[in-house]
Parts: sequence; C-alpha cells; structure tokens
Amino acid sequence: MIGRLRLWSGYVLFLYVVTHLLNHALGLISLRVLEEGRHWFTFVWSNPAGQILLYGSLLAHFLLALWSLYRRRALKLSRWEWTQWILGGAIIPLGVIHVAGTRLAADLYGVQSGYPWVLGTLVAGSWTGILRQFSLPLVVWMHGCIGLHFALRLKPWYRDWLPLLYAVALLIPAASLAGAAVALRDVAELAQRPGFLEGLFERAHIPSPGQIDHLYSIAAGLEYTALALLAIAIAARPLRDLWERRAGVVRLDYGERRSVTQPTGLTILEMSRVAGIPHASVCGGRGRCSTCRVRISGDDRHRLPPASPEEAKVLARIGTPANVRLACQLRPPPGYYRVALLLPAAAGPVEAYRRQPQAHGGERYIAVLFADIRGFTTISEGKLPYDVVFLLNRYFRATGQAVEAAGGRLDKFIGDGVMAIFGLNQEPQVACRQALDAARRMALALADLNEAMSGDLDAPLRIGIGLHAGPAIVGEMGYARAAQITAIGDTVNTASRLESMTKEFAVDLVVSQELLDRAGIDLGEAPRHEVEIRGRQGRLSVRAVARAADLTAMS
Repeated sequence: MIGRLRLWSGYVLFLYVVTHLLNHALGLISLRVLEEGRHWFTFVWSNPAGQILLYGSLLAHFLLALWSLYRRRALKLSRWEWTQWILGGAIIPLGVIHVAGTRLAADLYGVQSGYPWVLGTLVAGSWTGILRQFSLPLVVWMHGCIGLHFALRLKPWYRDWLPLLYAVALLIPAASLAGAAVALRDVAELAQRPGFLEGLFERAHIPSPGQIDHLYSIAAGLEYTALALLAIAIAARPLRDLWERRAGVVRLDYGERRSVTQPTGLTILEMSRVAGIPHASVCGGRGRCSTCRVRISGDDRHRLPPASPEEAKVLARIGTPANVRLACQLRPPPGYYRVALLLPAAAGPVEAYRRQPQAHGGERYIAVLFADIRGFTTISEGKLPYDVVFLLNRYFRATGQAVEAAGGRLDKFIGDGVMAIFGLNQEPQVACRQALDAARRMALALADLNEAMSGDLDAPLRIGIGLHAGPAIVGEMGYARAAQITAIGDTVNTASRLESMTKEFAVDLVVSQELLDRAGIDLGEAPRHEVEIRGRQGRLSVRAVARAADLTAMS
C-alpha cells in the first residue's frame, strides 16, 4: 500500500508538472496568451480540492521517499536510481524558492503571482535567479520521467509506445523552456520603456523588503526541515539494524559456496544486495515485476509468512508453485533456508511479462513433432550461401506457421530440422490431434513452397515427420536470454527416432500408435510396424503414412 501511495502521488505531481510546462509553452505565442493559459491552470490546481490533492501528494511523496530510504538495507542502487534520487534532492533547494516567491507571497501578502510578477523579477534580478528558475523544470521533469519509466516499463504495451513517449518527453520541456525564454525576452524588451517595471510591480503588489526577507527565511526553514528529515532517516538505519539483530538472524544458502547471514527484517533481495550477490530486480524491489523470484527450500521453509495480496497477485500471474516467492517481498523469520535464483541477474522487462506455469518445471503428457528436410545437404551443394539461407527461412516460415495454426508451440530449429510441442495448455487428446493436424499442414505448406520455388530447385523438397506422445519433463531451460520453455525425456527422444525412420520406410510421416490411440484416430490401411527404439526397452507400434498431406483435417 505504501508503494502504491508513493506511485500515485507521483502520478498526480507529474500531471501537475505536465500542465505547468504546457502553460509555459504558450509563451511562444504571446504574453497575453501565456497569462490567459495561467488562469485555466490555476482554475484546476488552485481550487480547494486541487490544492489538497497537489500539496497532499507532494508531502506524501516526499515522506514516503524518506521512508523507502530508511527501509533500504543497502544503498547499492543502479545508476538510474542514483540519478533519480540526486535529482529529487535537487528539487528541494530549487523548488522552495519558487514556492515561496509565488504561492506563499500570494497567500501571505496578496502578491499577484502571475507571469508578469515572476518574469519581471527575473529581468530585474541577476543571472543566478534566471538560471535557478530555468533549471527547476528540467530537474523536475527528468526526475519524473525516470520514475514514470520505472513504473511503466513492465507494462506489455510500453515497448510499443516508447518511441512516442520518448518524443513527448523531449518536446514538452523543450517547448516549455522556449516559451519561457521568449516571454522573458519580451518582458526584457518592454522593461526598456521608462516606468514599465515600476508599474508592473505596483499592479502585482510587490512585497516590501522586510516581507521578502520573511519569505526567504521561510524557504530556508523548509530546506533545513527537509535536510533534517533526511538526516534522521539515514541516522535511524544503523539503530534499526541493531534493534532487529535482537530478534535473531537469518541464514540463506545460495549454493556454490555462497551464503548470507543477516538479522531478521530484511527481504531476501536486500540480503542478496548486502552480500554482493547479483540478483535480478527490474522494478527495483517494489514488487511490481517477478524477476527477483526465488525457489525456497530447507528445514525452516514452513516458518515463512504467507504471501501478501500484492505478492500473491504477481505470483498467480506467472503461475508459480508454492515454494516460489518474490525475493523483494519475502522477509523470512530466523532460520536456515536454501535459495535458488530463478532468473539471471541481467534479466530485463521481457522476463517480467506473463509467463506460462510450465516454466517452473513439471511432468506433463505432451505430443512432440520432429521434422527434417530429406537430402538437404545435397540440395544445398552448389548454391550460394545467400540462396541457402533464403531457402531455409522460407521453409522455416512455412513450417512454423503450420505448427502455430494447428495450435502447437514451435520449440526450436535444429539445422534444417524442426521440433514442436503440443499439449502445454491442452488435454492429451486435443494435443495429439493438433500434432497430426500440424503434420498435415506442414506437408501442404511444403507443397506450396515447392510450387513457388520450382524454378530455383532441381528437385522438390521432401520432408520426414515423426510424431509421438507421452509424459515428458517440461520447463524453462537454458541460460540468460537463451532460456526457453522446452521438453526433455523419452517421449522427445522417441519422436526424434521416428522422424529418422521416415527414411527407412520412405514415407512422409511415422506416428506412434500411442499418439493415434490418444487422439482417437484410425489411419485405416496405413502400414503398421513394430520397431525398436534405441535407448528404449520393448518394441513400439508405429504407423507409416506415405503422404502426410492426405491426412484428414482434424476438427
């Protein structure tokens, strides 16, 4: 809830900044339009409801930022996080002067704190004031954009919209600064007229020197208060650590001779960071992604607290088993736990998107398809590398589309071969029927490809397909970005062997009777063979189909 409150207070403040900067941009038109735009801006934000929302969000965002600093066990932040914190700290000295000279001056002394007053004081003042006023919107904007990026980059639509959002992020501050610069130039030109600035300040009800000193003292007080709160948050961290050590310690065993012992109260992610163990966390430990997830085991696992509603929602989204938790949310009680990191430290936003439950590993009844081009080595001889790549890509596209159209998952391409899996999210009967349908579609797609490339091929391409169904271990396997959901086991090996047998039987398809029985399909007069599979005990009953394209469409 604290994280969500901080996020939504940031959204409110960012909306305020956007409208304020767009108002500045009206200076590109004229001073009159700039001031008229301010009336609409103040209508939205200066009414009682707008004031409560704005200043409430500002106070909440600041205090919750200090709370998050206090709660952090290690200040090992990414460069972008450090940049956001530094920019956020710079807003305070730049912003309090602006607030004191506008909002407080209007409330305490009746100053008409519109653009004429602000621009007039800049013209009459020094370059330091101009530099401070023009730096403030840039610092606020960059701080807000970094926060918005961290909040939204886990959304599936964010990557598609990123180019447009990036353009907007550049155009808004550029137009704002340009509008303010043009308006400042116009006021500076008008200030050359005798008595112009005096009349402007008179209409704005300029405060007296004593009142100006009072405003500066208020600004300094706000700065010192913010600095004191920051110091308290930092100083309280070691005191918190000493207090929490009284409750006992937690020992985490990461394997590979890596272990961590820390006091209770820390999350597993914080313990990893304190110990310098690389640990993925795309959202920065805010519980919005799932990249920090870990598998927990050990004698004390039963002592772990249940997942919070927010953590449970993320875990349900990716379909994790009961022993998988989010490292950024889990604060284990004293005890010994074995921890396995499930994603590499370099995992990015893509790994945080919705994933299939099978990714975590398990046994499932599936149908497996292997296909291979017959005599491709001979076909490729004498062809230019470009022609070989072009031909293979056309073949892969045709077969891949056939597999996906049948409802299967394209697992991998191996040379000129293809592996596909059916049944990750379907019942065994449906999976087996989909595999047969994919074989038929692949044969038809290859016939179309042969016709399209008849002028480039000395002989038409021929395909061999092996199909088998049975239990297999399914899970996400591999390393870093090469990891993917795949299957291993006897069923996969058998399907590969059946594909090789298409050469021996001189047919397009060899399918196990096990798959046909599960699918409820009778192939009629298709020859039946009892074959031995290397590495498998007993003989396997298979059917040899001369033309896979002649299979009846599966409904």
